[in-house]
Formats: sequence, structure tokens, C-alpha cells
Amino acid sequence: MTGYVTKFGSLDSFEKGSIEIIDDEPKHYTFSNVFEVANASRPWEKVAVGKNMEYVLEVIRAEGVSGWRSAAHDEFPLVLDGEITIELVKLDEPAVPADKSGSVALPGEPVGRPMGRIVCRRGHMALLPANAAYRMSAERPSVIMLQTILGDDTIERWAEICLS
Repeated sequence: MTGYVTKFGSLDSFEKGSIEIIDDEPKHYTFSNVFEVANASRPWEKVAVGKNMEYVLEVIRAEGVSGWRSAAHDEFPLVLDGEITIELVKLDEPAVPADKSGSVALPGEPVGRPMGRIVCRRGHMALLPANAAYRMSAERPSVIMLQTILGDDTIERWAEICLS
């Protein structure tokens, strides 16, 4: 009987993956390692690692405290490594036009009612509701994968991060 071992990666311990092509051209396939991308990123950069039409998966290196952000649509952070705290504020007025894609940085403190905070650890996913403001913090370097819509702050470095 063959034994299998599941190994979870982290910023401190990850391996580059590989791809074995059976009967096809390697140029038809690309992949990247989210921990390698986060390890090479600055805190709070939003680096696209997956894209389907206007939707993206962004890897974010969470370290310290982010600025306040808001989006006209829901976003979903999934913590892959470490622990993050998310503060939420229900804005008195939407800060982002309804047709704007992606999240935007907010100047200063948001005006509205505090909604609470969420503490997320590895494997936890949260909802960042549309038209709310959020700020994230991490006491030690952590990794977030954010499901969102491609926006102005999304960094696309496909040539640098994808192996083929």
C-alpha cells in the first residue's frame, strides 16, 4: 500500500513545486507557489496568482498594520499562514463607486459605525462585505489569499512568478 503525507507550506518552510507533463506541451501549463510569492512581496502588496475573467486570487504578505480599504463588492480573505485580525466599519456613505472593481485605499480613518473584528488563523476564511471599510493587522508575517475582482492595486507579475 502506498503511503501519502500531506505537507502544509508556510513562509518559513515551503518547497518549489514541479510539474510532470504526461503527453502535452509544458508551455500549456503554468503554476506558482503562493508562499514564494508572499516571501518576495512587500507587506500588503496584492499580487495576482490566479485569474478568471475579472476575478482574481491575490496573495498578500500580511505584516504589521494595513491601511483602511473598501470595495463596492464582497471580498473573501483566506489565511494560509499565521494569524490576522480584521477590523470592520460600516461606512455612513459608500467610499467606492458602485462600478469600481477591486478594493481602494481610504484616506484617514473611516466614518461610520464599528462592526467588530475577526481573528483568522490558518484555514480560516472571512467575508469583507461590500461598502464596509476594513483594516488588517498581523503581529508576525502571515499569508492571505484574497478572492476579489481585478482592481487598480492588483499587481500582475506573471512573468516573474509563474513557472512553466
